Amino acid sequence: MRWSLKIAKLAQIDVYIHFTFFIMLTWVAFIQWKQSESIGAAFLGVVFIMAIFACVVLHELGHALAAKNYGIKTKDIILLPIGGVARLERMPDRPIQELWVALAGPAVNVGIAALLAVYLWIIHTLTPDNRLTMSTVPFVERLMGVNIFLILFNMIPAFPMDGGRVLRALLATRLAYIKATQLSTNLAQGIAVLFGVIGLFYNPLLLIIALFVWMGATQETRMIRAKSALDRVT
Repeated sequence: MRWSLKIAKLAQIDVYIHFTFFIMLTWVAFIQWKQSESIGAAFLGVVFIMAIFACVVLHELGHALAAKNYGIKTKDIILLPIGGVARLERMPDRPIQELWVALAGPAVNVGIAALLAVYLWIIHTLTPDNRLTMSTVPFVERLMGVNIFLILFNMIPAFPMDGGRVLRALLATRLAYIKATQLSTNLAQGIAVLFGVIGLFYNPLLLIIALFVWMGATQETRMIRAKSALDRVT
């Protein structure tokens, strides 16, 4: 991908970071410094974001390794300010395979959150609910919370999230693949409209998510229709 820098190679898969990611890190550092006027706080803010994206890399690696189990290679993993993308050479042909590949990413976050929860339980440092704020919650607790959020967000049954692929895979066990895709994208677009309406009145961030979901659903429909048309070509 253009404007990307290779930062690692994991399980024979190149990991790239897009240049816009560094803009985000700079913005986070500036916001943290402005709020606290502390270089230490700015540094910790950047470290926390990097820890989140380390979890995102592991999430995408989960998808890649599950796909590899079915003979599907991953071109690379790219980190963007909005998350990570594991670029598989192709999607699995069988619905049950797509189901496991889609679930592998969130399963990694479940594992990370569980390990962090066990660690916090062992050292007895869980913050009581009545004292929870973003400024007082310790680093590890915040990271555990982020992983729980990633699980819930990714399992929303809408493309391009993993939940959309899980739904499509489950439907495809009973319906034709293109029909399952159409039903899944219809639901995704409905969710996008709902997010857009709520975002219009309450939270502008939901407007961005709504656009993201709508575009993902539309792209998925186009890809499956093109694949279906090519499958009929001799």
